[in-house]
Amino acid sequence: MKAFTLSLIGAALAVSAFAARAEYPEKPVTIVVPFAAGGPTDKVARDLAEALRKPMGNQPIIIENVGGAGGTLGATKVAKAAPDGYTILLHHIGMATSPALYRTLQYKTLEDFEYLGLINEVPMTLIGKTSLPANNYAELVKWLEANRGKINLANAGLGAASHLCGLLFQQSLKIDMTTVPYKGTAPAMTDLLGGQVDIMCDQSTNTTSQIESGKVKAFAVTTTKRLTTPVLAKLPTLDESGMKGFNVSIWHGLYAPKGTPKPVLDKLNAALKAALKDAEFEKREEALGAVIVTDARTNPAEHKKWVEAEINKWGPVIKAAGQYAD
Repeated sequence: MKAFTLSLIGAALAVSAFAARAEYPEKPVTIVVPFAAGGPTDKVARDLAEALRKPMGNQPIIIENVGGAGGTLGATKVAKAAPDGYTILLHHIGMATSPALYRTLQYKTLEDFEYLGLINEVPMTLIGKTSLPANNYAELVKWLEANRGKINLANAGLGAASHLCGLLFQQSLKIDMTTVPYKGTAPAMTDLLGGQVDIMCDQSTNTTSQIESGKVKAFAVTTTKRLTTPVLAKLPTLDESGMKGFNVSIWHGLYAPKGTPKPVLDKLNAALKAALKDAEFEKREEALGAVIVTDARTNPAEHKKWVEAEINKWGPVIKAAGQYAD
């Protein structure tokens, strides 16, 4: 009789636990953005939060900015958070480059997270100050070759998208430039607009408005195909301009702490896929030149395979440059 009673209690607890998971989310969900507010990743997160609200049962989606150490502080916070689905991470390509950039990390990229799916891919643009004598990519290359040792290449900090693109650009051209790191995209762009630095390779989400207003010169995009947005459609790709195989886009993905229950992960993935089809979210991403991911990488397993491939791609580039963080 006692065994039967214990069996009933166990079954009741199991049903109760399942019901609790089935009702997820029962309270607001926090998306940790490992960068400062106002940046491109923060913009993606806030737009996605709006699109996630309805498929997440109209629960509030809170954005928490945990900047510092190239995104690793925010990632660490989520890796160590309770695995209940109420604290998740939205991170960009830095998820794949941090293992090479940082000698020590407080988490293991491929082991300490549950992968939920990719969100978008953001192309990069090669831009320069308006006083540059070059007016197209071919003229820019001639100017770079003629000014070896005098070129200032801005970026938003170690591990930033602009830093990675700049590294690959230098290696592809075989022209060393003076890298000028800033604490964020805004100050880097300010100095480019003011003519204190010469060129920068940064996300279209940051550069489109500056290109449209004529405040910077635009020379190329970093994708293998030309973009279709009105402002960027006339720009050639670096690939077609002679830098064969050059292809850099900055992707964003969603992650949960390792050990998050599968029913919760399934709900998060389903909500993400619904959000990616939200008309307003699509409109906002398109306006910034970002491409919403619609292929198998919105599935957890393919998302993880993609990140692993990106780790293998960027590791050698970063090691060749010898630029590491402490």
